[in-house]
Amino acid sequence: MITLAIRSAVSVPIEAETITPHALTGKRVSEIEALPVVQGNATARLGDFFQVSGDADGAVRLTGDCSRVKYIGKGMTDGRIEVDGDAGMHLGAEMRGGEIRVRGSVGDWAGAEMRGGLLRVAGNAGHLLGAAYRGSPKGMRGGTILVEGAAGNEVGCAMRRGLIAVGAAADFAGVMMLAGSIFVLGKLGIRPGAGMKRGTLVTVARDGDAPRLLPTFRFDCEYRPPWLPLYVRRLHELGFSVPPALAATPCRRYSGDFVETGKGEILVWTLA
Repeated sequence: MITLAIRSAVSVPIEAETITPHALTGKRVSEIEALPVVQGNATARLGDFFQVSGDADGAVRLTGDCSRVKYIGKGMTDGRIEVDGDAGMHLGAEMRGGEIRVRGSVGDWAGAEMRGGLLRVAGNAGHLLGAAYRGSPKGMRGGTILVEGAAGNEVGCAMRRGLIAVGAAADFAGVMMLAGSIFVLGKLGIRPGAGMKRGTLVTVARDGDAPRLLPTFRFDCEYRPPWLPLYVRRLHELGFSVPPALAATPCRRYSGDFVETGKGEILVWTLA
C-alpha cells in the first residue's frame, strides 16, 4: 500500500487528479513524488505536499487533513483508496470501479457523474452528492454511494442509475432524477424529487414527521414493495445501518413529478 501523509495544513486547495490506484501502481516512490498537481494557477509536485512511502500495489492511504485536496480518486477504475480523515471536493468524481473509503467527511460533488464502484463516507457529505455537473444531462450512472451522516442539497441531481444511501439529506434530494434509487434514512429537506422523471426516492418518517412533498406529487396507495427486502439486505451486507422494520413496514407511495412524466416515485415509511 502507498501511504500519502500530508505534510502540513493547506490554505490554497490542491487539485490532485493523479491520486488514483491506476496512476500510482508500479511506480517508485520518487516517481510518485514527481507526479503533477495544481495549486491555484501553478503546477507543483505531489511530493511538495505529501510524504510518500510504501509499495504501489493498487491500494492508497491518505493521512492528515485532506479537506482541501480535490479530485482524489477521479476517474479511478479499480483498486482501493482509504482516507483517514476528511477529503475535499470532487472525491471519486467520474469513478468507474474500485472502492473509496473515507473515515471523515467529504466536500461538494463527491461521486459526481460516478459510473461504477463503491464510495463510502463515515461522516457527512457536501452538496451535489452523485450529481450531474452543471450543463450535463446525466449525473451518477452506476455504482453505490453510502454516507452514514448527512448530505447537503441536490443529492443525486439528474441521477441516471445506481444506489445512494444517506443518513439525512438537505433540500432538493433527487432533483431532476432520471432513474436509480436514493435512500434517505433520516431528516429530509424540502422539495424532494423536484422535476424527477423516473427513479425511486425512499424516505423514513418518524413520529409523524412526514416529508413536505410538492403539490405535483400524487398519493397512489399504501403497500409493501416486493423488491425492498433485496435492497435492505444489500445495504446490510455493505455495513450500512437500516432500520430492521423497514422491509416489513407498509409505505405510502407518491407518483411524480407531474411537471415531468409523473413516472417517478417517493416512498414514505412511517416508523415509531
